[in-house]
Amino acid sequence: MKKPSAKTAHKLITIVVPCYNEEEVIGETVARMTRIFNNDRDVGFEFIYVDDGSRDRTLDLLKGFAETDSRIRVLSFSRNFGHQIAVTAGIDAAKGDAVVIIDADLQDPPEVVLQMIAKWQGGYDVVYGTRTERQGESNFKLATARIFYRFLNLISEVPIPLDTGDFRLMSRRAVTALQSMPERDRFVRGMVSWIGFKQTKIDYKRAERFAGVSKYPLRKMVKFASNGIISFSTKPLKLSIFFGMVCALSSFIAIIYAFYSRFFTSNWVAGWTTLMIAVLFIGGVQLICLGIIGEYIGRIYNEIKGRPLYLVQERIGFEDKRIGDE
Repeated sequence: MKKPSAKTAHKLITIVVPCYNEEEVIGETVARMTRIFNNDRDVGFEFIYVDDGSRDRTLDLLKGFAETDSRIRVLSFSRNFGHQIAVTAGIDAAKGDAVVIIDADLQDPPEVVLQMIAKWQGGYDVVYGTRTERQGESNFKLATARIFYRFLNLISEVPIPLDTGDFRLMSRRAVTALQSMPERDRFVRGMVSWIGFKQTKIDYKRAERFAGVSKYPLRKMVKFASNGIISFSTKPLKLSIFFGMVCALSSFIAIIYAFYSRFFTSNWVAGWTTLMIAVLFIGGVQLICLGIIGEYIGRIYNEIKGRPLYLVQERIGFEDKRIGDE
């Protein structure tokens, strides 16, 4: 079987696909990508599939696909580093004039990428997909996602598009700007908003997963949300100051009440209830504030350790076959 070539086109588009335990869907994903993104006179494609430490047959399947299509490259992590790091690794390895990020589960339709390319050719640096519908997701997930994006946009120091995930196209200069941001607790969609340049959106309907299950349980969703909030806003720290002021005011009022009860009423012995409420309230707020401060200190600790974002154990389809790349 003759391998398709990615070198015949004038412009190159890199499609980055992070994968984690996707053996049930990866065959359909590769087939659909290959069918849609054929090289033509103006644009060629390369595909970088990033295996994020999968424990199933995802990597073996990707190796087989890479043998039949020279446009397919595979990065295999030494362990699971997380979705945002897998996206980062794919972007780092991309050689395209533009880079597209799309998940392997086919919830984000690959056909929309063709519309993104047209916008890019029209002069935009970033073209992101905005979800008008999200099929196959629970009411709880829909409601929490809606609340999160609006809350994040409310407190963020940089406007972040609502109802938008990592599904997007970025020009080479946008990619270069993104690569200059080395932070470890990454929230890619927020980082892309921060870099600026000329950005636009494309509305689309998000489909159900083709197969398999979501790789974002509640625990990971909470961690992801906290990354977005803490990475793009210092308002939680300012909120802790507000809590402190409220506590101080409440305590002052409680002291006045205690003096009044002691000297002007006969019920001053019963004031232990007020005292207990005040102590518990102030103690609770102090713990919340310490937790918020601890989160920021933890981020500083992670940054100063200087560890690599990821380790690659295999590079398949690349000219450079280095092991353990950073």
